[in-house]
Amino acid sequence: MSEPRRPRSREGHEPRSREDYARGLPDHHDPTAGIGGAAPAQSALTLRLVLATFGLVVCLGAAVLWLVSDLPVWPAVVLFVLAAVALVDLGVVIRRKRRGEPG
Repeated sequence: MSEPRRPRSREGHEPRSREDYARGLPDHHDPTAGIGGAAPAQSALTLRLVLATFGLVVCLGAAVLWLVSDLPVWPAVVLFVLAAVALVDLGVVIRRKRRGEPG
């Protein structure tokens, strides 16, 4: 008999563990590895998290301030949409960090 299989994710791939990310993902080749002593590139998830949080706070604050003024409403709607995009991005980044992706 064969070994039992690990459960597969929605995409049809086996779920990755923290150790998989620590070892490096398969089929990745860095042609500049070992040249010049440069550190390997890292994902910028933490930076993306900070920028999305900043965008969410700024867009929400500006939209609320815009609504309390006597100015047209459509710019506030645009700011609320941008805040929603930042909120979705926050969710994606947090999900990826909880999965154990570096960065």
